[in-house]
Amino acid sequence: MRALLLIDHGSRRTEANEMLQCMAALVQRMAGASVIVRYAHMELAEPSIQRGVESCLAAGATEIIAFPYMLSPGRHSTADIPAMVAAAAKANPDVRVRVTPAFGIESELGEVILRRAGIELTAGVDAATECRCWHPEGHTGSCGDTCPARSAKHGPDAVGSATSGGAAIHGGR
Repeated sequence: MRALLLIDHGSRRTEANEMLQCMAALVQRMAGASVIVRYAHMELAEPSIQRGVESCLAAGATEIIAFPYMLSPGRHSTADIPAMVAAAAKANPDVRVRVTPAFGIESELGEVILRRAGIELTAGVDAATECRCWHPEGHTGSCGDTCPARSAKHGPDAVGSATSGGAAIHGGR
C-alpha cells in the first residue's frame, strides 16, 4: 500500500503545525482509502520525520512517498529531508521510499496567488504551456528539480540524486 508523507519545516507556532495536519486530512480525503496520508515536521514540532515514517509503516505502507511541503528547491527539500527520510526508513529496506521535489512552479499555485490577491485570472495555462521554462531569460533547469521544462523532459522519477528531491531513497526487493 502506498503512503504519502507530507513534511514541512515545523514551527514554534501551533497554528502552523496544525495547518499541515489539516492539509494531510484534506489530501487523505482527496486520495481515498487506498492511500495512507500522514504528516511530519522536519524540526521544532512533533511528529518528527522518524515518527511519520513509523506511522506510515504501522498503517501497512509498502511504499512511502515523502513530499516536502515547501515552495522552493532549497537545502531542506533537496538535502535535509531526503537524508532524514532515508535514515528513518533505513531499518526497512523492503519498503520503497522516494522523496518528491518541492512545489516549485505549478500553474495551480499561480491561480492560488491570484485568487488570494483578489486578481482575476485572465489567461489560463494549458498542459503544453505549463511544461515550458518560465525563467525570464529561458535558463531551463535554473530553478532546480522543480523546473517544469526539466521535469517534462526527464519525468518525475528521473530527477535528482540520492540527496535531492524526486530521488529514490531505496526500493523494495
